[in-house]
This record gives sequence, structure tokens and C-alpha cells, in this order.
Amino acid sequence: MRVDGALARVIRTAGHRAATAEAEVCELCAARLAAEHPHLYDTGDAEVRCVCGPCSVLFADDGAGEGRYRLVPRRRLRLPPVDTSVLGVPVGLVFFVPRSDGTVTAQGPSPAGAMRWEVDADAWQRLAATFPQVAGMAPEVEALLVNTVRGLDEHWIVPVDDCYRMIALVRREWRGLSGGGRVWPAVEQFFRELTERS
Repeated sequence: MRVDGALARVIRTAGHRAATAEAEVCELCAARLAAEHPHLYDTGDAEVRCVCGPCSVLFADDGAGEGRYRLVPRRRLRLPPVDTSVLGVPVGLVFFVPRSDGTVTAQGPSPAGAMRWEVDADAWQRLAATFPQVAGMAPEVEALLVNTVRGLDEHWIVPVDDCYRMIALVRREWRGLSGGGRVWPAVEQFFRELTERS
């Protein structure tokens, strides 16, 4: 089928607009982002924001932006088994985030998004005293990620954006009341693909 010049231009323009709309952009300067890009944690809205490399450099110091934005680190560290049962959280797939004010939240994925609990601060301090790596986690932006579902024993310190990716994965793959046949293999694959980095 032959398309005349004007119609071809409209089709090309619509295709370009659709491709541009799908491309991720920096939430500070609107520059196009690569697939792998830095993130900022917005403490005011409790959300992770996508940013470009140059904008991320502006927030390398925790005091930048009056402390509202914190650069999410890239560090991933695999830990030996950590007895998180002392924290009183009744699920096997969960992440713990220490906060700047000394509180700690636990969040677990569900088909509706993240479930959230407050963790006993004294219990967290006892756990952190046993594991110096846990005590050294950056508040707000690093998490202790745990998976003991289906016989696994995975314990990691990861950037919070990894945790939010895991929540999105569970939400996307969950079927029915019990999760169906796709969610747990997808979670296991997620953990297999985690790699240590400093």
C-alpha cells in the first residue's frame, strides 16, 4: 500500500511521539534516561524518583536539597542468614528500612502493592548489634531484603529501588488468591539475578 507524503509524515510524527512518551525522563530536568539510571528518594513524598547522572551528582551529599532528596546508593551485599523472626514480622518475603528518626518499617509485597508495619526499635537495635552490616545501612535508601518463602534463605542489603522493583514484580505476576504458578518462580528469578556490588 502506498502512502502519500502528508499521511506518511503524520504516521512518522505519531510514532515518534509514542516512542518519546514511553521513554523515561529525568524527573528533575526532563533529560532522557538510559535503561540503567540513578534514583533519588524523596523523603517528603516517600517515593523513588528517576534522575539522570548529572542531576544525581547534585544530591551526592545528604544535605543537598535541604535533605529532602537522598541519592539511592548502588551497594548490594549478600548476608549470611539473619534471624529476622525477632522483629515480629509474619511474612517470609519482606524488606526492612531504617528511617532517619530511628524508626524501622517492614514492607512486604502483595497483589495490591506494599503492606507496611512498624518494627520494634529495640528489637531492630539488638539485631543490628549482631550484624554490623545492618547497623551501617543508610537510612531511607537501603533495605534489609529477606526471602524465606518456599525453603529459601536469602538475606541482602540492597538499595530501596530494588525492593520497589520486587513489589512491582509480585503485583504484576500475582494470580488468584494464592499467587498462582507464575509469581514464586518470578521472585526466585529476581533473587538469582541479584549480584553483589559496592
